[in-house]
Amino acid sequence: MDFLPFTRPAIDEDTIAAVGEVLRSGWITTGPRCQQLEAELSAFCGGRPVRLVSSATAALEMALQIAGIGPGDEVITCPLSWIATANVILKVGATPVFVDADPLTRNIDLSKIEAAITPRTKAIIPVDLAGLPVDRDRLYGIARRHKLRVVEDAAQSMGANWQGRRIGREGDLISFSFHANKNMTSGEGGCLVLNNDEEARLFEKLRLQGVTRFADGTMDVDVLGGKANMTDIAAMIGLGQLKKLDGFNARRRELARLYFQHFDRSLGCALPPEDFQNSNWHMFQPLLPLQRMRIGRGEFIARMKAEHIGVGVHYPAMHLFTLFREKGYAEGQFPVAEDIGARTVTLPLFPAMRDEDVIRVCQTFSAVLRAVLH
Repeated sequence: MDFLPFTRPAIDEDTIAAVGEVLRSGWITTGPRCQQLEAELSAFCGGRPVRLVSSATAALEMALQIAGIGPGDEVITCPLSWIATANVILKVGATPVFVDADPLTRNIDLSKIEAAITPRTKAIIPVDLAGLPVDRDRLYGIARRHKLRVVEDAAQSMGANWQGRRIGREGDLISFSFHANKNMTSGEGGCLVLNNDEEARLFEKLRLQGVTRFADGTMDVDVLGGKANMTDIAAMIGLGQLKKLDGFNARRRELARLYFQHFDRSLGCALPPEDFQNSNWHMFQPLLPLQRMRIGRGEFIARMKAEHIGVGVHYPAMHLFTLFREKGYAEGQFPVAEDIGARTVTLPLFPAMRDEDVIRVCQTFSAVLRAVLH
């Protein structure tokens, strides 16, 4: 029986051939294909400026720089995310302030944000976990009341929407990821949706050593930049993917519906929110009933792998990592995020899956779990 991974990118033959054309062209770093993808992403985001970068992590870090966040500032976010969300706050010299997750949405608990705001708070980084958007209306209401910038970590919500409004078309600064496991990929890479041309020009400098080039061949550097530009090779993959994004997400929704239809709800697993209006269904993540199991999550994952099914973990609560324990965070501070982070498993979900693959996963999940329940 073939191994079913928890995700697999769908790269068609036309895209593979187009990448070959880029390689033959001799222009393989940042060039015309990056410009084309930026233009198409701008159209996708309602005409807003969009700039490419080598990773969504870099996009988040540069977004904080554009927002003027630095030493002495605090940025609110949720500990239930990939570590990059908090790392970028540290990178710019600011302090991450964690707010617990909402037990229903698994996103940041909006009802707890205002209690975490201090005179040093300058921004909020919300995370759209598994592709389910944070309530943008409530979020921006809080930000406006307290005059805070919002840097949306929309790494997982490409093509999702909030109440019919596509993520990226409105709001402050929005970062998307094109990592290999995302709903559209460029292999590695990401982008930032910006508010105006001035921010876009600053972003261009930040992603490539702070350089401004002039028509006479001279240049200047007036800000400290880094090296995070995307290549035309990656951009060509992204161009092929963007054309298929709506279809990819439609298929993901179909597969998620099948999961809800065939999942054995008597197992006692908490299922993700059944949201087919807003989510792009980046991941499908039940929570294991660990207190009723004779084995831990690691052994459960190993037994699923032995049945040729890949299972991921997205994500452990990051405040329990050594980096943040050394900054004073401890177990028990954010109980919802800790519980979700300890019990979550990510099941296979990608557009090339067949209906029968979902049924197989559900049946195997049930059989493996039932064998270890008290």
